[in-house]
Amino acid sequence: MTPSQIISLAMTALLIFWAVGAYNRLVRLTNTIANAFGHIDAQLKRRHDLAPKLVEAYKKYLNHERETMEAVISARNQAKAACDGVRSRPTSALAVTTLTAAEQALTSSLGSLFAFNEALPELKADQTIRDLSEELTSLDNQVTFARQAFNDAVLDFNDAQGQFPAVLIAKLFSFAPSAMLQAA
Repeated sequence: MTPSQIISLAMTALLIFWAVGAYNRLVRLTNTIANAFGHIDAQLKRRHDLAPKLVEAYKKYLNHERETMEAVISARNQAKAACDGVRSRPTSALAVTTLTAAEQALTSSLGSLFAFNEALPELKADQTIRDLSEELTSLDNQVTFARQAFNDAVLDFNDAQGQFPAVLIAKLFSFAPSAMLQAA
């Protein structure tokens, strides 16, 4: 073998090792995003399970506000479906954006439900409603912390797949930028 062939072979081997390393890093960062979403997912499942319990507790006071309660259940179902979509594709920007919008709609509809607390003092006095409200607040705080970890993982992934020369591997293997989960 000539020296130029040895150099060419060494350069090719170096390029292959670099490409494998870049690919493996992107896969690892994708898995980190999935893991971080798992923490959010656990809290969102609990939150989604809490919405029907809240509606049930409010029913005895707000039978005449059927539309508001139906809006909460509808928003909860949409948020649950959006959460399922992210669970199957945690790096999908579209799925994460859809989840953000669905969670904002759920938060808004729950806010409409809680607005009745001010108008009806007996709602404020109901222990079940107070307990469920406290649990919801606690879950929202836990989601906030988990969302920060998720967004940090997304930032690391987006940075890694957007840097040259790793961007070549990202494009070759269809790694697309992910979206951060916004606060509801």
